[in-house]
This record gives sequence, C-alpha cells and structure tokens, in this order.
Amino acid sequence: MPSSRPLRVAFTHPDLGIGGAERLVVDAALGLQARGHSVDIYTSHHDPNHCFEETQDGSLRVHHVIPPFPRSVKGKFHIFFAHARQLHLTAHLLRPSAPKYDVYFVDQLSTCIPFLRTLGNTRVVFYCHFPDKLLANGAFVEGVEATRRGGLLKRLYRYPMDWLEEITTRQADVILANSKFTARVTRSHLKSIGQTPRVVYPGINISAYESTVDCNDPDTIAVTSDTPTLVSLNRFEQKKNAALAIKSFAALKAKLASSSCSQPLRLVLAGGYDPRLEDNMLTLYSLIDLTKSLSLTYFVTTPSSSKTPVKIPPLNMTRDNPDVLLLLNFTTAQRTALLSSPSTLALLYTPANEHFGIGPVEAMVCGVPVLACDSGGPTESVLDSPPEERTGWLRTPAADVWADALLEIVSMGDAEREALSRRAKARARQLFGMDAMARGIEEALEEAVAMGMCRALR
Repeated sequence: MPSSRPLRVAFTHPDLGIGGAERLVVDAALGLQARGHSVDIYTSHHDPNHCFEETQDGSLRVHHVIPPFPRSVKGKFHIFFAHARQLHLTAHLLRPSAPKYDVYFVDQLSTCIPFLRTLGNTRVVFYCHFPDKLLANGAFVEGVEATRRGGLLKRLYRYPMDWLEEITTRQADVILANSKFTARVTRSHLKSIGQTPRVVYPGINISAYESTVDCNDPDTIAVTSDTPTLVSLNRFEQKKNAALAIKSFAALKAKLASSSCSQPLRLVLAGGYDPRLEDNMLTLYSLIDLTKSLSLTYFVTTPSSSKTPVKIPPLNMTRDNPDVLLLLNFTTAQRTALLSSPSTLALLYTPANEHFGIGPVEAMVCGVPVLACDSGGPTESVLDSPPEERTGWLRTPAADVWADALLEIVSMGDAEREALSRRAKARARQLFGMDAMARGIEEALEEAVAMGMCRALR
C-alpha cells in the first residue's frame, strides 16, 4: 500500500554502472516511486552505454554531476578521490538553487552525511553495503582479524580514511544494512556507532524475470542453447572468484566422463565489464588463460545492441558450441533468457564472504538451483538444509567440493527439480521482492523524517 504522505527523496550513489549495489539503488528507487514517492538519483558517474536500462530510458530521474577529480592517479588513492568526488556531489546538492528534499538516501560512501544534515538541515538514511576499512585490506573473512597491508605510507593514508568513514557513518539518522552478516560486521568494526544497523535485504523486480523472452532477438539467440547450462553472474573482478566456476566445471566434466555418464555441458560466465578498470581487464584475461589451461574451449561476446561494444582482440576462440561462454555487460533480456531457460541447470555464485549477493536471489526467483559459498550473505538467502526445504547448496569454495555438489544438481530427477524450483520461487517472493525492500526503506525514510529538526553532530 502506498505511503499516506509522499516524500521527496534524493539518492546519492558514487558510480551508477552495472553491479549489485547499482541494481539495489535502481530497484529501491523504482520501488519507492511505485509507492507514490518522488525520487531523484544523483551520481558522479553515469555512462548511458554502461548502465542499467532504467537509468537511461526515462524510468528514473538521474542527475549526472561530473566531478573535476579523477577516480584515481596511476591506480592509487581510490578512496581519497572517492571522498573528493562525493564532496563535489554534495556541494551540488547544497547549492542555493538546488531542489529541496524531505530526506536523503545515501549508500556506499558516508562522507556527505554530516554536511547534508547540518548545512542542508535534512535527515539522512544510510545504507551500508560493507565497511570500506575492511575492504581495503583485501578479502574479508569473518572471525579472522584483518591485518594492515602495505607500507607505512599506506597505513598513514588509511588511518584518516577509516576514521572519516566511522565518524561520518555514525551521523546518519537511520543506518540500514544489506544483510545480518553486514550488520554484525559493521557493528563490530565501527565501534563508536550507537545503533545496530537494521537489515533491509536487497529486493529485485520479480516481474522483470517473468517477462516474455523474444526468441528472435539476436542478443538472446547469441547466449541461449539447448545444451545443459551452468550460469555464473558476477562482475569481472578478481574478488568474485569466477575461476572457481571454471575449475568446478572442468572437475564436473571429468567426473561425468569417468562414470561413463558423459553429457554435453556448457558454462556461461556473465557480468559487468568496464574496460576503464584494470582489475576487470586482468580478470578477464586470467579467466581465459585458466580456461585454456584446462583444455576447455571458449568464446567472448558482448551484446550486439550495445552502443559501445567492448573491443575484443583475436583470442583463438571457438564460436560454435564453446565449453565456456564469457558474456560481457549482458542485457536484461539476456539475463532473463539465461535464468528462465529450461536448459539452465544451476547458478554458480562464487564469491566467499559476500556482503549479500543478489545473484542467488535472481536464480531463486526463476526457480534455478543455487550453488554458493557457505559464508556471508548467501547463508541468509539460500537454504541448504533440511533437504526437503532446500533451495540450493552451500559449500566451501573448493573445486572438488563444488564438483560433487554439481554432480548432485545435474543428476536431479524432474520431480525433485520441480519441487526445489517451487520452494526457491516462494522464498524469493516472500523475502526478497522489490516491494518488501521498498517497504523497509520507506519505513526508514519516514522514521528519519519524523525525527524533525536535525540535532548537532554526534
């Protein structure tokens, strides 16, 4: 039911590209609009050729405020320039001629919060994806004390950045988190925050996954196949560990061959790819090298509808029926086609200690079994046991362990697969629909507005 009082809400997000955080922002904004609120999104980067369709087709009002600062200098000082870019965005929001809002919704970077509250005299809701101070030291493993990496200069550089993150985060009127895992870690490592973050799970637009697939669309034809398929959806970043999917796929094929149950299989690795980012480029080439080392054929493709397709140099690829298809910057239609295809047997979600992870939820919405790591957010979205309630498999990230789980998945009978599909769809609808997320965020926004005049800094 729409809110009784429509709110004017401004979202701030640093880079409105293609990724889980961006998907959350887009769906949250759409959900709030559907509930009668007025929403504007402000960002320091928005490339119409590398973004979600709703941000450039008129569904949402996006304000791209181009900053005078780069993202980094020679690959260094990312967080420093991220703060600088957000402060530039904040100045734009606080200029005398800027529109007035009832409340701000800030995510990822908290730098702007005290300025929006005190200079803008407006309440702020902060959505925490994960503390940056923990990401700066490499992969975070819960229960393992993080160690400072790098030399003295890096440590001296990080200390004020970490202090700034904590001191500004605690200025938020309401703090939300994307999972119990993130809420717990945030409360433990940002110790001066007086409130425990409230969990609002990312939601997805379920209807977008139920839309009819145009089988004549060249982009759809390029990625669909009658060959039994395993799918992995993640950005091409090293930390997403897509290599685990390739190694597990190769181990599964070896198990099937040794058991005389060999059958054709293929793996589709699909995700956001930004040629500006060195990590994306190096990850793609490392995955190609791994594929070749395991004697698997591969093909790299981008949507033909893309206005600026990624230039792919000759790589000795196999166009027809490759073992591994690497799909860069997939479209919404391609994602829906892959997840709704009867040939898709499972989604492989490879990141460990993921803060939430929207991929498993996308798969469950479509009734696709999930194989994910047994840590972080997927332990809240995916049910592994008891078997009669299972929506997926949670396993330690080791190729041989995953290959065993995949063997179970590809060997499932039709009745068992159908029952799991029904359970997965029901769980996704109940907990992770866009309306559930929009209601949770709406409640937080209304709570913040009801606090009245902003108090002094805390």
